[in-house]
Amino acid sequence: MNDDLTRLRYEAFGQFVHGTPSRAAWLILTHDNPDPDALVSMALLARLLRQVFRRHATIAYGGMIGRAENREMVRVLGLEMVHMREISWRTFDLFALVDSQPRTGNNQLPADLTPHVVIDHHPPRKASLSCPFVDIRRDYGATATILAEYLQASGHEPTRRQATALLYAIKAETQDFGRESAGPDHRVYDRLLPRIDRRLMARIQHARLPLSYFRNLHRALESLETVSSLVVSHLGEVDQPDIVPEIADLLLRLEGKTWSLCTGAYGDRVYLSLRTTNPRADAGNLMRRLLRRRGKGGGHGMIAGGWIQIPRPGVPDAHVAIERQLARELAIALKKNPERLLPLPLAPGGERSEIPGERAAKDGS
Repeated sequence: MNDDLTRLRYEAFGQFVHGTPSRAAWLILTHDNPDPDALVSMALLARLLRQVFRRHATIAYGGMIGRAENREMVRVLGLEMVHMREISWRTFDLFALVDSQPRTGNNQLPADLTPHVVIDHHPPRKASLSCPFVDIRRDYGATATILAEYLQASGHEPTRRQATALLYAIKAETQDFGRESAGPDHRVYDRLLPRIDRRLMARIQHARLPLSYFRNLHRALESLETVSSLVVSHLGEVDQPDIVPEIADLLLRLEGKTWSLCTGAYGDRVYLSLRTTNPRADAGNLMRRLLRRRGKGGGHGMIAGGWIQIPRPGVPDAHVAIERQLARELAIALKKNPERLLPLPLAPGGERSEIPGERAAKDGS
């Protein structure tokens, strides 16, 4: 545990909670389409509030939990959650936001409602500064690590199922410590590794995939475009928005590529995910520059995401122009010629195809 910092912040958190009415109802929220880090963070905060502070807490989410691994994690945790469409705001007195921040556009918290607690590992937003209790540690690889330290500071430990889900969340968020991980993430991981249920871990990691996943993967590969060290894929209309970051992660494994962009249309929005292997990059800032006032989004060093409202939802292919314009603007921002953003065909018979711009990518462009 990061002893001094965590002890001070946990004590401050405890003082804040003890200062609230004991019968007050808490609502715990995270970003839409929650990922493993968000799911575990909500579970650990709910346990703290319920078990340590004897408060009533409800976990809620917006969007959907579509990714197979995430759905299996919910089952492993036995996580009881309520969808936001079933929530009445007047039912709750206190609001906690984890792995997200107010007014970012990626959660269901109304813009005129200030959460009482914000715990996150993304760069701090201005709107967060006015919240009564804030613990934002951008040098941590996962928000769940912060909550795991809180739990330890309270004198409790995660259950075996929680430890299993927590370690999977840290691995997923940091890509096996290859992306934006910190000392605290390693310490929590190493401390809890002997306690996990490896059978349950295997169930999460190797969750059964629906046929729609392979349809999306096929579409992603058929739509590949590249210029220099950037690879892009437009999925078009998708049946779940969290397939977009999943494909973006996969594309970044392509030889010679250091940036990946994946887009997909869901409902009245175009979702986009940006990834890079450059540890000195600021993908979150680049995402905000891409979106400007057209949508909402953000991120941190090597990972970012966001969405743009489709001006004419319901019109066939209304998303196509947005997806293509985003790819061109990203190429320009990365100082690459958008006119050379060309299709990347897959060679027949499994032969390796010539990748346009690969030589330039290997030369460091």
